[in-house]
Amino acid sequence: MTDYNHRTPDWVKNAVFYQIFPDRFAWSSHVNKPGVFEKWESLPTIHGFKGGDLLGVYEKLDYLEDLGVNAIYLNPIFQSASNHRYHTHDYYLVDPLLGGNDAFKTLLNAAHKRGIRIVLDGVFNHASRGFFPFNHILENGQDSPYMDWFGIHGFPLNAYQGKPNYDCWWNLPALPRLNTENPVVRRYIMDIARYWIDEGIDGWRLDVPFEITTPGFWEEFRDVVKTANPDAYIVGEVPTEAQEWLNSGDKFDAVMNYQLTHAAVGFFGGNHLDTNLADGMMGLAVPQPMDAAGFARRTSELLQLYPQEFAYAQLNLLDSHDMPRFLSLMKGSIDRLKLAYSFLLTYPGAPCIYYGDEIGLDGGRDPLCRKSFPWREQDWNTDLRDTIKEITTVRHAIPALRTGSYEPIYAEGGVLAYLRRDELDTVLVVLNNSDNSIKLSLNVGDFFEDGAELQDQLSDKHCVVERQQINDLSVPTMGAVILA
Repeated sequence: MTDYNHRTPDWVKNAVFYQIFPDRFAWSSHVNKPGVFEKWESLPTIHGFKGGDLLGVYEKLDYLEDLGVNAIYLNPIFQSASNHRYHTHDYYLVDPLLGGNDAFKTLLNAAHKRGIRIVLDGVFNHASRGFFPFNHILENGQDSPYMDWFGIHGFPLNAYQGKPNYDCWWNLPALPRLNTENPVVRRYIMDIARYWIDEGIDGWRLDVPFEITTPGFWEEFRDVVKTANPDAYIVGEVPTEAQEWLNSGDKFDAVMNYQLTHAAVGFFGGNHLDTNLADGMMGLAVPQPMDAAGFARRTSELLQLYPQEFAYAQLNLLDSHDMPRFLSLMKGSIDRLKLAYSFLLTYPGAPCIYYGDEIGLDGGRDPLCRKSFPWREQDWNTDLRDTIKEITTVRHAIPALRTGSYEPIYAEGGVLAYLRRDELDTVLVVLNNSDNSIKLSLNVGDFFEDGAELQDQLSDKHCVVERQQINDLSVPTMGAVILA
């Protein structure tokens, strides 16, 4: 057993991630632009470019640090002919539209100086028509030495018209599948994985890893990455339960926790959920309304699916570039979004804020979930941002909120109360996901000393434990208290 298997990076368990779609986050005047882009404020289109870049991210590090972010997950940054860059041309070249390799190195170094980690998106199941081995086949046909890099079934290649006659992802001709059964292709991918870890990145988020079924591939990937840096994070995009990817301890550290997302949409949305918008979300069933008892059960179950070392490294998210924004799923309810983030930031695992969520950015299905970040503060919901910032501050200040136990002690109707405990602290979180303010009396057992005075970390409220009871605890409509 290698020492990097069966363990996950400790920094992840203490991280607050921020997901950035590079074309849409921030534009820097220091990156040379080759031509005209869509207007930043206009609605995004499937193929249009807004011109966001990596120096733009670098110039917004103060903003991210102020929010409490200490890790960034970047959607693909390598050269590509698509705005989302999942159509990779060159895995060793950062897209010139993003500022190229120099801009990325500037961002990486500056982020590291602030203690901010950076995880890149790895797209290794498929490449693009512009990827040099596939382009070589387009130009040379059967005479190309790269023939076995792909599954080619006839000539001429139907790369732009007609039914594709080569293996491609979801039958999309723009996305030829890489033949990972070919040891040369496999070595090429492993070399990419190692190269960028050696360049200083802090991990890989893996796009549709379940599409690669070559025996031993992901175990080798882990060996390559962890040999280069045992503290590198490997997180897979697996929307389903992921025991086969995590419980052996020799593949990934975590998955994008869309199972938690699904439960959160059902609980915080309830009967206010936009079910039409939620239909088809990440290939999962439409989330059903869930009461506090059901949510307590499911959130506890999700921590039991995997060994704790891996359960506490999950990338927990409310939304992403691949689904409607949480705010739109909640039919525009800022209160529901705020309450959901109150939960996410006080639950085990690494919470991930999708860029713009914190200021109230909305959006339906792709491409509307990929809007440009509005940098005029008058366009922000500053109260929402202040709340999220405040809770990230509390999370960073109290280790029990990061790595302590998760113990629901009350779940009735829309009200959920849970403890986060470690050897130093016990924290009580109460969420009121209902349309009425509540006054609650809670039996807290012997988790707190009799006479202990607990202070709400989000307000000037405080309460006293009397005979293992907290009496008349007030929680506003769609509100939260964090007592410590």
